[in-house]
Amino acid sequence: MAAWALHDAEEILLGPRWVRDHLAELRERFPEVPEAVWKAMESVDEREFAVAVAAVGAVVAAAAAAGHRSGGRSGFYQAALNGFGLHGLVHLAQAAAVRGYTPGSATSPLIVVPFTLWARGRLRRAGVLRPTRARDLVTGLAVAGGVTVAAHALARKVTGHPHF
Repeated sequence: MAAWALHDAEEILLGPRWVRDHLAELRERFPEVPEAVWKAMESVDEREFAVAVAAVGAVVAAAAAAGHRSGGRSGFYQAALNGFGLHGLVHLAQAAAVRGYTPGSATSPLIVVPFTLWARGRLRRAGVLRPTRARDLVTGLAVAGGVTVAAHALARKVTGHPHF
């Protein structure tokens, strides 16, 4: 939970402003991205983003609790752990795509990826790590994306922000 909190502190502090400051450059550099994506990104303010992060935090807390209760055996916990690590790799890919910093890319190589590898190693040594198949990774990324979309929908409802 601490690794997630440190990583998301970076995103909360820098995310919405970074997007506002770089949106025109991103639109020009990636013209194949649908306009609806840019409009959605443009409309996220600091308050909405913080509420969305808190909603994701509730899911992370539930996964951490399931992991603790089960001694790390919980499929939910292990899937969330894999999703956390994969999302760190997505941040690094985003930074590579823009050839520079993107929110989340500083803590991903320092906290997210190392923590995930460490935790998976502990689970492996304890004999409780489930085998990870390619299908599990794809599913994990899809679930993480869905959780993110749902968190932003909830945040828009809570903050009274108009839908995009």
